[in-house]
Amino acid sequence: MTKNWNATWEEQASAPSTAASTKWKVYFKSTGLFVLDDAGLEHGPFHSSQLVNAIGSIGGGTQDIDLESGNAISGTVDTSTTTFTFSNPPASGLLGTLTLILTNGGSQTVNWPASVDWAGGVAPTLTAAGVDLLNFITVDGGTIWHGVATGLDMK
Repeated sequence: MTKNWNATWEEQASAPSTAASTKWKVYFKSTGLFVLDDAGLEHGPFHSSQLVNAIGSIGGGTQDIDLESGNAISGTVDTSTTTFTFSNPPASGLLGTLTLILTNGGSQTVNWPASVDWAGGVAPTLTAAGVDLLNFITVDGGTIWHGVATGLDMK
C-alpha cells in the first residue's frame, strides 16, 4: 500500500494531535524529523546527520542527559564525582540510542544509572587523560540501557 505524505516543514513544538486516516504527517522539531502515522503514533527522530550536544565541563554532581536535547553528547569530566542520569528516552517499543563522547572520564569517579547493563556486566575503566566513546541502547523506554564502550582512549 502506498502512503500519501502531507509534509509540514515548519518547526513544531510537539507532535500534531491527529492524523488523517489516509495520510502520514511529516514535521520537524528541534531534535529532528518526525512522522505521525495513521494511528496517531509518533516515529523519529530521523537524522541523516546528528548535531552533538556539547555539554562542556562536567564539574561533578549529577549530570542529566536529556534525550529530547539530542542523543549525541560530548563532555569533559574534570572535578569530583559525576553521576549521570538519562531522561526522556523514546517510548517502549521504539529504539533509543545515546552516544557519549567523554573526555577524561577516568580522572574522577563516574557513576551510571542503575538501569545500565554493561557488556560483560561491569562498567568500563575510563581513560584518565583521553577520550572514550560510549554507546547506550534501549528498547523499553529506558527501563534497561545496554551500555558498551565502543572505543577507549581514542587517538
